[in-house]
Amino acid sequence: MISFNYETDFQLSNEAKISSWITKIIEHHNCKQDEISYVFCDDEYLHRLNVQYLNHDTLTDIISFDYSMGKTISGDIFISVERVEDNAKDFEVDFSTELHRVIIHGILHYCGFKDKTEDDSKLMRAKEDEALLILKEMS
Repeated sequence: MISFNYETDFQLSNEAKISSWITKIIEHHNCKQDEISYVFCDDEYLHRLNVQYLNHDTLTDIISFDYSMGKTISGDIFISVERVEDNAKDFEVDFSTELHRVIIHGILHYCGFKDKTEDDSKLMRAKEDEALLILKEMS
């Protein structure tokens, strides 16, 4: 089950479609979906989590807590809508594209993809792009 929760005024307009897309990406990577919870929040909310749980005193667009067991995907994904808006401007893409990229980024981590090295980051970006194409094809 995928749930969407909101700690800000923002709300997804197409939860069912996004949920189907996430499931499709999980299956595409030969994983099984369990409980995944998204929380959309602001910078302040996510910053508090970053300091409290990760000891990082910085702003970020996403924090994910992975509870996966083997190939069964489960976790909590927190997304700062403010960071996504700013990043969309910085990367010169529309908000929706950046939001979808961040939404699937956490899932790709759960599927085993990393982004700590340059090579891992390139592969992660390629997998994000592939997932975005799949979403576009679903429209």
